[in-house]
Amino acid sequence: MSNRPSRLWRLSAKLFAFLRWTWHGDGGRTPWLRRLLAVVIFLFGPAPVLYLLIFRFVPVPGTPQMALRLATLEPVHYSWRSFDDISPNLARAVIGSEDQNFCNHHGFDWDDIQQAIKQHERHPYRRIRGASTISQQVARTLFLLPVRSWVRKGAEAYLTVLVEAFWPKKRILTAYLNLVDWGNGNFGAAAASEAYFHIRPSMLSKAQAARLATVLPNPDKWHAVRPGPYVSSRTETVMVRSWEVTRDELDWCIKD
Repeated sequence: MSNRPSRLWRLSAKLFAFLRWTWHGDGGRTPWLRRLLAVVIFLFGPAPVLYLLIFRFVPVPGTPQMALRLATLEPVHYSWRSFDDISPNLARAVIGSEDQNFCNHHGFDWDDIQQAIKQHERHPYRRIRGASTISQQVARTLFLLPVRSWVRKGAEAYLTVLVEAFWPKKRILTAYLNLVDWGNGNFGAAAASEAYFHIRPSMLSKAQAARLATVLPNPDKWHAVRPGPYVSSRTETVMVRSWEVTRDELDWCIKD
């Protein structure tokens, strides 16, 4: 037991020496390449893990998309709410509409991905339909800017694994409901319910929740308040799917 503190001290000293060498080199030229690699490793290793560990317990202050809007002087309306302060109607509507296998997958819905690939093979000139799970959407919302690229998709996949590893399902869904873009600078359930229905998110009815879930794929074009024919029809479908979530207990992982 007496040797343990000295061993920890020696390991800490070696680690500090290695980090110092990585950043400063041997006293000659500045090791810019080594510094760049160290920053990249930190950003894709300890940084997201530490971020997820912290915000597993405290509200997320914002997202890169919110920061981008603020930088371009566009409005941002955002207020974090706990899971219990958001209507369960919205949670069920989102699961039914966006990710019915949310409680059963580990970040990726492989069946849905295969269906999207087959659909793209049948119609190669159409834009490939989204097959992102709620976990994937949370990963990219937390860390990435809304820019489409294969590099971003690769980063999203890696970050999704981390989100699923360090956050329980209930926290993932809570973050989704609080951070998702509901259009016109309204981020999260609180901003959306107050902007569109002038009520608190805990008061959302089944129909209102279904309408909010319906417009998620294109919130700046589709209207939750004055829905067109497509949104109205789709809302009815989402309400049925919400009922199926309850009937089949597809939300079992978020129940206390």
